[in-house]
Amino acid sequence: MNDNAAVDFRANSLTTVDELQQACDELAAPILEWCAEHAIKIACAESLTGGLLADAFVRIPGASQVFLGSAVTYDIRAKASVLHVDPVLLQESGAVDPRVARQMARLTAQLFSQPEYDGRVIGLSTTGVAGPGPDGDKPAGLVYIGVSFPTIFDNLRNTPETALRLHLQGTREIIRHRTVCCVLENLSHFTACSQDAFLY
Repeated sequence: MNDNAAVDFRANSLTTVDELQQACDELAAPILEWCAEHAIKIACAESLTGGLLADAFVRIPGASQVFLGSAVTYDIRAKASVLHVDPVLLQESGAVDPRVARQMARLTAQLFSQPEYDGRVIGLSTTGVAGPGPDGDKPAGLVYIGVSFPTIFDNLRNTPETALRLHLQGTREIIRHRTVCCVLENLSHFTACSQDAFLY
């Protein structure tokens, strides 16, 4: 999908943190179950969500079978020093950029990978402006979510990395929780449509 295409998610219709949390729980549980069945792992790199994406997974019993961890690289320099995102890209474009989201997703999958499940780690990332005000020329609510797919997703082999642009409304807290819900909605879509696309 085009990085510049804004995507509408069900999370945009939810107005409270409690509603968003319930939606996240409902999305995360089957994702974890599906990944466990297919020996897939999940790793995250978070900026504006600051650990909320990791929490969405570890809230679910049995998450340790799938979820490896999350690198909360809130500071722009941490994205380079911890994840090894291209420092030139960060300097020229800032952290809120689809290319940064893609790199964060790919590099966190590499960071948490181990020989026993190499090539079977989904990398997820969040970067954006939670508000309340803009960050330079980037408005509050502008968010990019990245996904890096394992090599065994046969039908996604030509697009192993994606970044989606979101325009989210609400308070800082709502924007952060909506971001997490959108990541899970996006991942739920890809796992559901890829069940017959594995190379074993």
